[in-house]
Amino acid sequence: MAKDAADIVLLDKDLGVLADGVTEGRRIFANTLKYVLMATSSNFGNMFSAAGASLFLSFLPMLPSQILLNNLLYDAGQLAIPTDRVDPEVLARPAAWDIGFVRRFMSVFGPVSSIFDFLTFFVMLRVLHASHSEFRSGWFVESLATQTLVIYVIRTRRVPFFRSRPSLPMFITPVTCALIGAVLPFTPLAGFLGFATLPISFFLILLGMIATYLLLVEIAKRRFYAVQAHPRRPRLSKRQRHLRHIQRRAARFTHHATHDRPRRRPGLGPT
Repeated sequence: MAKDAADIVLLDKDLGVLADGVTEGRRIFANTLKYVLMATSSNFGNMFSAAGASLFLSFLPMLPSQILLNNLLYDAGQLAIPTDRVDPEVLARPAAWDIGFVRRFMSVFGPVSSIFDFLTFFVMLRVLHASHSEFRSGWFVESLATQTLVIYVIRTRRVPFFRSRPSLPMFITPVTCALIGAVLPFTPLAGFLGFATLPISFFLILLGMIATYLLLVEIAKRRFYAVQAHPRRPRLSKRQRHLRHIQRRAARFTHHATHDRPRRRPGLGPT
């Protein structure tokens, strides 16, 4: 009867299982937040890039089937997030859902992703003089590589790999998905999917772009969390500044009036 009425039933005679449950809940929440931050910033950046490309391209920057395949491989690359390690300082304190934090994160890291998308557009059109199918193939490979590999930077506030190592599945899965995307234009499925063979020079440029992108995201991450730790005070309107000025001036007279007021001697009533 007591078990039916209880909210929690301990299977072990040890209250330590409660602490273990709290720690596991914080780990699950932290890993869930990793995916939310990845998905929102990546989707925002991709949609911004696609909208920008439509302003100067006379063809679709990526076919619908290629977009769906890109999303499929991207999501497959994030399947290992539940197995990932969580930094000790994250487990040491409770966390709460903050949609404002997610929105700010998306607005910072989404445009950073778009910068390298537009750089890819420039390389494909001006440097490699790519055809329509080559352009789509190049953006597909670059987009998939950057948005899957950036998880290694976003997953922790620490320096990735050196001070925070991912789990083995978390290390293997995103890299594998990025490699699959890079190999697809050279497979028999390339024609069916609308891909074209890319020159080796593109992949050499891509390696440099990926390294620069991850470095830039790491710098932006440190700056972002530094600002979050010390948020700026909201800017006051002209009327609010005027009222605060009046309050400061009035406080001076209130302070003097309090100190100048004669004190009544204890034990004596009014005369």
